[in-house]
Amino acid sequence: MTSRFLIGETDFLLDGQPHQIISGAMHYPRVHPDLWRDRIRKARLMGLNAIETYVAWNAHEPIKGQWHEDGDVDLARFLDIIADEGMHAIVRPGPYICAEWHNGGLPTWLTADKSLRLRSADPAYLAEVIAYLQKVNAIIAPRQIDNGGSVILVQIENEYGAYGSDTAYIDALVTTTRASGITVPLTQVDQPVPHMLTGGAHPALHKTGSFGGRIAERLATLREHQRTGPMMCMEFWCGWFDHWGEKHHTTTFADSAADLDRLLAAGASVNIYMVHGGTNFGLTAGANDSGRYLPMATSYDYDSPITESGDLTEKFRAFREVIAKHSPVPDLPPMTPADAPTLSVPFEAVADPLELTATDRGLFDAPATMDELGSDVVLVEYTASAPTSSAGVLEAEIRDYAWVSRDARPVGRLQRSIGDDSLKLPAGNRLELLVEETGRVNYDAKIGEAKGLIGAPRIDGMPVAGPWQVRTIDVPALGRAVADAATAEDLIVNGRVSGPVGLRGAFVLNEQADLFLDTRGWGKGYAWVNGFFLGRYWRRGPQRTLYVPAPVTRAGDNRVVIVELEAVTDATARFLARPDLGHEVE
Repeated sequence: MTSRFLIGETDFLLDGQPHQIISGAMHYPRVHPDLWRDRIRKARLMGLNAIETYVAWNAHEPIKGQWHEDGDVDLARFLDIIADEGMHAIVRPGPYICAEWHNGGLPTWLTADKSLRLRSADPAYLAEVIAYLQKVNAIIAPRQIDNGGSVILVQIENEYGAYGSDTAYIDALVTTTRASGITVPLTQVDQPVPHMLTGGAHPALHKTGSFGGRIAERLATLREHQRTGPMMCMEFWCGWFDHWGEKHHTTTFADSAADLDRLLAAGASVNIYMVHGGTNFGLTAGANDSGRYLPMATSYDYDSPITESGDLTEKFRAFREVIAKHSPVPDLPPMTPADAPTLSVPFEAVADPLELTATDRGLFDAPATMDELGSDVVLVEYTASAPTSSAGVLEAEIRDYAWVSRDARPVGRLQRSIGDDSLKLPAGNRLELLVEETGRVNYDAKIGEAKGLIGAPRIDGMPVAGPWQVRTIDVPALGRAVADAATAEDLIVNGRVSGPVGLRGAFVLNEQADLFLDTRGWGKGYAWVNGFFLGRYWRRGPQRTLYVPAPVTRAGDNRVVIVELEAVTDATARFLARPDLGHEVE
């Protein structure tokens, strides 16, 4: 059955009647696709009538020309499930999305081209963006509400007023979107700050805001810039994200519920960011840099009403009570969080795991950046002859983390996030740096910055001359490679082993189950269960467990694999009953 959704003089109009959107954000690539319906249904039980999602371009097209829209990026299926559950959908295709997502959603093959002016009317950039939007809108268009689907709103760009004011750029996105068959109302979002709301403005777009408090003040500012139509908080921040090395963020659920009540009582529509955060699986986590580079943790729980593993929280129940004051809510069946199976699995070792997926890229006069080496390269080994007759001081600009060796003997680490860019170097003949990208910036001017070894390192102020031997490591392929490789005897001594090393273990489950993989006793690396890439772990915290979605497990035999880049003091895989995301801070 088709309906009409419009923007009226004072309200959103659903088939001519005033309609208050009560939505929640949920990003389909951050949730295992077999769990989409469960999470969407739980959001409906909280009282929501819509689900909002970003579309991450780099998830759909990680390599130029290789477009994907199946599996965990099956946007069509996600939108169809929303419709099946009797809810509406809001889609935000970007092309830039922020979202604490790798590179703000822009593909690295795009941002590697330094001739492009990102997020502008640059014709070369627009050509790529238009091709992308046409593909996404081909999925969205038949699923709009006036075609019998779930989609009621489509957003153009994202927080553009915080970045630029290129009206020609926004105009091109609007024109492309309409030409691609999108007929529902188009929106934009910015923080309710005058220069942002002005900079991103476009007459074809309905302004919405992103904020998490001071409700009356922010709605008033938004109303000054959007004189007619409904007020909407497109991102009601009810939690926050975590960086590696910081505390786990939470918000007081009573305060968030009170703010939600103020929004709804004012007649505003709302999109709760996030109703369910999910997980930065694989290598999808972003980073921030407002003077200091800070990479995102693997968990994107966000202190959401529905936790990373799908449990209902006190915040869920508080929000549901608030929503019930303003709109009917469904009955809530009993849902008690269940403890996950607890297991202890001894590891066996695989030597030199990086050799299993390394590719020799040849000799370079100067160190090649990761961007120059290909799409989504995150781990590169650089080697040069650098003989010195005495010890010296090594200085290097690395993005973002490097292990330094001299004649194959480990010397130390360089770490961008703490400004550690030099170390004492012993005499020797060769200099080796293994450089890891720990997350691409997703906000502001450093989106698309080059990664890897930036320029030639210096020893006592003198540049290390080439040639540089460069090898790239295929990180996603490491899980299967380690699972299939020969065992190395006697590497693990008293539960301890130095990296890089592959570790694997087998365990048995009676049935599929969510698991929480304990990372205590490990250093820094990557983890897989049954070939599913869980993401990064890091002793820096805050999180101490990785979420394993039940659909990646199986009744019977299972396999856990990690690739440790530093050192393990407990060569055991332990699965805990509950998650540990770190010490909480409000």
